[in-house]
Amino acid sequence: TPGCDQRVIPRIECPSLKPTAATVVGMSSIPTDVEIANNHKLEPITDIAHKAGIPAEALVPYGEKKAKIDTSKLDWSRENGRLVLVTGVSPTPAGEGKSTTLIGLTDALSQAGKNAMVAIREPSLGPVMGIKGGAAGGGYSQIVPMDEINLHFNGDFHAITSANNTLAALIDNHIHQGNELGIDPRRVTWQRCEDVNDRSLRSVVTGLGGPGNGSPRESGFTITAASEIMAIVGLSTDLADLRKRLGDITVGYSYDKKPVTARELGADGALTVLLKDALQPNLVQTLGGVPALVHTGPFGNIAHGCNSVLATKVALNQADIVLTEAGFGSDLGAEKFFDIKARHADLNVDAAVVVATIRSLKFNGGVAKTDLEESNVDALAEGVANLEQHVNNVRQFGVTPVVALNIFGSDSAEEIAFMHDWAQKFDVELAESTVFAHGGAGAKDLAEKVLANLNGQSTTLYDPAKGVEESIATIAQQVYGASNVEYSVNARKDLNYLRECGWDQLPVCISKTQYSFSDDPSQLGAPKGHTLHVRKLLPRTGAGFVLALTGEVMTMPGLPKRPAAEAIDISDDGVISGLS
Repeated sequence: TPGCDQRVIPRIECPSLKPTAATVVGMSSIPTDVEIANNHKLEPITDIAHKAGIPAEALVPYGEKKAKIDTSKLDWSRENGRLVLVTGVSPTPAGEGKSTTLIGLTDALSQAGKNAMVAIREPSLGPVMGIKGGAAGGGYSQIVPMDEINLHFNGDFHAITSANNTLAALIDNHIHQGNELGIDPRRVTWQRCEDVNDRSLRSVVTGLGGPGNGSPRESGFTITAASEIMAIVGLSTDLADLRKRLGDITVGYSYDKKPVTARELGADGALTVLLKDALQPNLVQTLGGVPALVHTGPFGNIAHGCNSVLATKVALNQADIVLTEAGFGSDLGAEKFFDIKARHADLNVDAAVVVATIRSLKFNGGVAKTDLEESNVDALAEGVANLEQHVNNVRQFGVTPVVALNIFGSDSAEEIAFMHDWAQKFDVELAESTVFAHGGAGAKDLAEKVLANLNGQSTTLYDPAKGVEESIATIAQQVYGASNVEYSVNARKDLNYLRECGWDQLPVCISKTQYSFSDDPSQLGAPKGHTLHVRKLLPRTGAGFVLALTGEVMTMPGLPKRPAAEAIDISDDGVISGLS
């Protein structure tokens, strides 16, 4: 499980799963994430809502464990709480545990007597069935019901998929039924989506089989988490805003190269109806009984990587301290949080946490995955440059971060001592975290350091008014450490068209590999002086940003050789296993 080590002894709070000394040594009988979640007694969702200060009339229960919140029935007069952003180092196969740390930290703040709430993204079935796993935490630091959250949850992803594909059907039908708008089938940019990793759908031809089946054209699929409608739901503040953004979607271009919108197709009303429930934030709870809002799920590497604006605002309205995350490292999710989400929603980040592990830093220092359990201070000293750049990136946005060192059982005393010495020399607060094994109690020191650093006045990095090219250059140089940006011939054409259409002053959402500060996933550590290669620029006029595709990153991921789906099963009496 990313962010944990099964040799870390779990806290003893579940008698039916209590490990013996023998099983701890053998690592064979320690409870899995789903076992811990299934053996936890949840508080009724009505009690969680009461704890969060959400009135009964605003609660829309989905059974006894989950609910949605009707935001139109909330009292918005309360003064907003303080916002803490959790990000991490560049992800590695060793696992970092960003969500696990975030959830455990929230429980720790609650145990310290603070009115805390967590607001994070929904998991996508792509990673759940693929390689990364879910997004509900791990060990004794989870959001529950874990199985339902990681699978269908309250249907938001399905609603977004349906709305996305309804729009695709309306486009094709319009062309087939006479094409009054003069849409050029060669220039339809809207793709269908599915919430799965399916590389075979990246490029497809639709409309085959004769005139009755429509006009043949090239198209493709995007994973639902990276669809523009996911971004729109995540950035909308109410139904009116949602409808406007849906209508503003550019679906393609006419024969005279003019943009065609979903509003011109008459699709905005129907799409809004399909998404009216999905717009409402979802309420669940942590293992510590802390209210948790889990809503929207864009990926940080290929989308804007943040939970919904609406869920964050609800949490800030109800709690004194709100913890949220951004997908992957500071170069991806955190940058987009500050420059897209916080800019749009006028949010201030009061504090930040950068999650790191000794294992991931050694991997960035050149150690093979198979050798990460061996103590290697030299490799750690080499790889800590990755953490340094992530810390400096957060500092650029006006926030002084705290480093959460997620402890694994294989970490040596010498390596842990090195990290404390490094933190003192680098002038950054560092706290060890053992939330996977101990829940909120494992983040007591981290919570104290975060509370002492609630003084950030966050800012943005670039001014969109200076143009997309300038915005990308600023991010590439100041966040990625690149020396220049190189545009493909097609990207240059896209850039010129953005200017012609007046879209050149939108914020940018850079789609880039999560494994490196560069667009080459093999360049680990903190590479400097590299070139960022932009191959395509796509206007996301409904979401309100320009998507820049770089390197070889795909908006439809593929499955690994051994997908996680192969280990997921269910017993005859309905008990799910294999989820992580």
